[in-house]
Amino acid sequence: MNYGYWLAQADGISDRVRRKLVEEAGSAEDVYFLPERSLKMLAGETVAERLLLAKKNDTEADYVRIGAAGISFLTPEDEAYPARLRQIFDPPYALYVKGRLPVRPDKSVAIVGARMCSEYGRVVAERLAHCLAQKGVCIVSGLARGIDAAGHRGAVDAGGVTCAVLGCGVDVCYPRANERLYGEILDRGCILSEYPPGTQPRPGYFPQRNRIIAGLVDAVVVVEAKERSGSLITADLAIEQGRDVYAVPGRMHDALSAGCNGLIRQGAGIVSNIEDFVRELGVWTEGEQKQSAGENLSLEKEERLVYSCVDLRPRGLEELLQKTGLSMPVLAESLTGLLRKGVIREVFKNDYIRQC
Repeated sequence: MNYGYWLAQADGISDRVRRKLVEEAGSAEDVYFLPERSLKMLAGETVAERLLLAKKNDTEADYVRIGAAGISFLTPEDEAYPARLRQIFDPPYALYVKGRLPVRPDKSVAIVGARMCSEYGRVVAERLAHCLAQKGVCIVSGLARGIDAAGHRGAVDAGGVTCAVLGCGVDVCYPRANERLYGEILDRGCILSEYPPGTQPRPGYFPQRNRIIAGLVDAVVVVEAKERSGSLITADLAIEQGRDVYAVPGRMHDALSAGCNGLIRQGAGIVSNIEDFVRELGVWTEGEQKQSAGENLSLEKEERLVYSCVDLRPRGLEELLQKTGLSMPVLAESLTGLLRKGVIREVFKNDYIRQC
């Protein structure tokens, strides 16, 4: 019998009480076998009665059933329970995992932001996740529409590892529009939740799950967010947990940039260039840093100039003409060369961003 699963299924008991019981008794198994009198002395009469009632439920059959569905169950007693989560103020007692939980990745980064994001925000989130995933960084997000989905997509397309934290059961794909992405994440990483399989999404579950997103990572990057946004809750939780917080700056009067610009005013790090951010995380070797800056690339003089003017934000022809001072034929030739060498990408017609 899995005694941790039994304790997790006991109704009306908070995770804080569950952790306290395990800590004082020694293990979930020890809690299960405590005599009724000892249990009441340890837990109080109300909690003890709820635990005794839980013993009458056939939790073992449920545990076997979720295992057969490919869902793993973890508590802080298990070695596979994420080490970073153990450190936060209110770690979940139960974790349900579908897929392969990353085994102690060197670096993990959360990429979060607006559901109704701009195309620019989507491109930035996807590109940033792609570059980080190529360097072995685990990308964590919440599988929501918009920025979350773009972060997962970038990691998947890079052949990297990504983890989606849900505000529902791990066997419930929400939103349904991300069903294909849900399946691809399972091939490259995992879906996890503190809520039992079959749990349907509720508004209150999403702010709660944000502490897990923040707790799993070394840093949180907010790509786009309005002034009042769930992404800002994640950023606040990350700060409380001692994680680094970064934001992608945006235009002054853009509602989708208000949250990010506010974070920057409060001291968040700025992500305005992929290479600088990756270097700050410390996931590039010295040789790779030089190549990313174009120092070791086989670029012509004009190509090098154009490359230096392209970054995370899409740059159009008019802007590049102004920044470089080149003629249109020379600029067009340089852009063609950079595209052929794979160091920039055309995200829209005549708009370019730098590749990682």
